Amino acid sequence: MSLIGAGVAGVIGVVLYNKWQEGRHRRQAEKAFRSEHPDVLLEPGLGERHAREDDSQPDATELRELRAVSESAGPRNLPLDTDQLASPADCMVRIECIEPLPAARLWEAQGRHLGSIAKPLRWFGFDDERNQWLPLDSHSAGSHHWFAAVMQLVDRRGPIAAADLDRFLDGVQKISDEFMSVPASMPARVETLTRAAELDAFCAGVDIQIGLNVVAGEEPFPGTKLRGLAEAQGWLLREDGAYHAEDPDGDTMFTMTNLEASAFVASELKDLQTRGVTLLLDVPRTPFGPQTFDRMLVSARKIAEALRGEVVDDNRTAFGETQARLVRGQIEQFQQRMAESGIPAGGELARRLFSA
Repeated sequence: MSLIGAGVAGVIGVVLYNKWQEGRHRRQAEKAFRSEHPDVLLEPGLGERHAREDDSQPDATELRELRAVSESAGPRNLPLDTDQLASPADCMVRIECIEPLPAARLWEAQGRHLGSIAKPLRWFGFDDERNQWLPLDSHSAGSHHWFAAVMQLVDRRGPIAAADLDRFLDGVQKISDEFMSVPASMPARVETLTRAAELDAFCAGVDIQIGLNVVAGEEPFPGTKLRGLAEAQGWLLREDGAYHAEDPDGDTMFTMTNLEASAFVASELKDLQTRGVTLLLDVPRTPFGPQTFDRMLVSARKIAEALRGEVVDDNRTAFGETQARLVRGQIEQFQQRMAESGIPAGGELARRLFSA
């Protein structure tokens, strides 16, 4: 009996020892692999909280609404110095992007949405590092938070049509929607069309050109001699078929064209014979109009003297000093009106407005 009791006690001791060892190893393993972060699959409600946080992220529409509310809340250090970009002759819309947008992507989008606009259209991007607006084109690189679309309202073809203005405003809005950006300065339609009509009426009232004709006598003018006279005065023959007298900046002061229908072509001048030439001064596009007219008159008289021709007006009446004084007075009057209206003759704005 004592031997049987000792055997039973030994078996129980072995079982208890094994249980103790198993518990000790389990505690060590839990300590080694315990994570301080809760298990989202086991902790009640935790998975739902994360889902609610993800759902709280705004979609594109909500982002635009939030941005609009932010705009109306007060100033936000916006690049508002846009005087260098637009004038009263332009319609401008600024666009703010939530994230920096590559200029190349914007350029591609504006080509799709605004490619059919009839009036000149320019784009700018605001460079935060330089703190200035940069003109954009198809080769522009870099990314910007701010862009500006500037459309010209008037040129020599007339004021912008209502349909083109609508196309412009709608296109800018589509570009903004595409990139989840916000148009920050959408202009009023009726006010813009009224301003364009008034500006076009003013431009029509000062849009004059002064022409002097040098007509041949008994013999027509040889093209080779005309080329020699033009090149001696530094005039350049351009692709438009006219010789251009330029100022030191390379801007045209006046032109010389063939009085007959054919244009001047360099390869054909040696065979050209013409009954006359026309020297033309574009008053709105020429600074210092009276002085430029005097220079043009001197050139016309040199050609007439060299080729035995005569300087006449459009009515083929001899052009003398009396007529010259009247023309100088007219040029001065028109250019004074332009200066008083903030569109100085020959300036950047005048050259844009009085372009084809």
